[in-house]
Amino acid sequence: MNENKIDVAVLGCTGAVGQKLVSLLGNHPLFNIKELVASDRSAGLKYSERVGWREAVPIPGHVGDIVIKTLSEPLESRILFSGLDASVAGEAESRYASLGHIVVSNSRNHRMDDDVPLIIPEINASHLEIVERQMARSGSGGFIVTNPNCSTIVLALAIYPVFARFGLDKVMAVTMQAISGGGYPGVPSMDILGNVIPYIGGEEEKIERELAKIFGRLEGGSIVPADFTVSATCNRVPVRDGHTVCVSFSTRTKAGREELLDAMEHCYPELKLHSSPEKVLAYNPSEDRPQPLMDVLAGNGMTVTAGRLRPCGILDWKMTAFGHNTVRGAAGAAILNAELIVERGFLKK
Repeated sequence: MNENKIDVAVLGCTGAVGQKLVSLLGNHPLFNIKELVASDRSAGLKYSERVGWREAVPIPGHVGDIVIKTLSEPLESRILFSGLDASVAGEAESRYASLGHIVVSNSRNHRMDDDVPLIIPEINASHLEIVERQMARSGSGGFIVTNPNCSTIVLALAIYPVFARFGLDKVMAVTMQAISGGGYPGVPSMDILGNVIPYIGGEEEKIERELAKIFGRLEGGSIVPADFTVSATCNRVPVRDGHTVCVSFSTRTKAGREELLDAMEHCYPELKLHSSPEKVLAYNPSEDRPQPLMDVLAGNGMTVTAGRLRPCGILDWKMTAFGHNTVRGAAGAAILNAELIVERGFLKK
């Protein structure tokens, strides 16, 4: 390894999120993939022998020769990226944290735990402080940090500027979610082609619960959830990558269209992290944008694109937002969180 890089492991390395993590970490200037972890049936095999690689780029350099470990084997890497299935993630991530590892998780299991931050660095980087409670409890120096659900991230980045400047009272969101969000091989083609499936198990509840925690305030070492109402409806659509969200919202303080656009333009700080896009939120004034085919790679998949801001006949305003579900909404989000953890000095604690 490059001695200036930090060794990391990828848990659930053969799955869709795991492969995207491996792909994005392959040439990362800060992190070096040292270990790969998957199920018992993959253990002992080289990554290139076991993985059904689905990324558009080749398996990065040395990674194909790494021998896969099981969840029961000890790991040397301090930082672990978790793309584990929810059926095993909860217990495994807790155990790794108790052993002193920093677990950066894409799984849902610990997102709503009181002492686990649900981080989008541009919105709530200060919430990272609550991991001190985990570290104190375990005494090992390990902790878990999670990123939100993929659709939650797109919605949150689109409406947080409104919340920050004008407050929010009610939010109604309807999603059109790509098939890649269900992992590989995903929804059978006979079910999704020429069709819309108006149900994704657990997705609506995640959005409705997670937004309040993400927008919450830090108070006495705890997160006090934001006080607004969210209603979500989620649909699976025949799009390969990228989630679209149609959102209507009402504000606490009256806001005009130009004021809302100004908030969206000037809300987000420059993080200066490697995976940070030049534009966190890009507003496209064209009447027919955003679109998956045209906007999925904005900011290398890390930019959320918004458009069609207009008055709403029921709430105050409505607009459309779009983001790459497996990059900004999953693997890229986890890597950005890990960069923040290092930048804030938690690796040395």
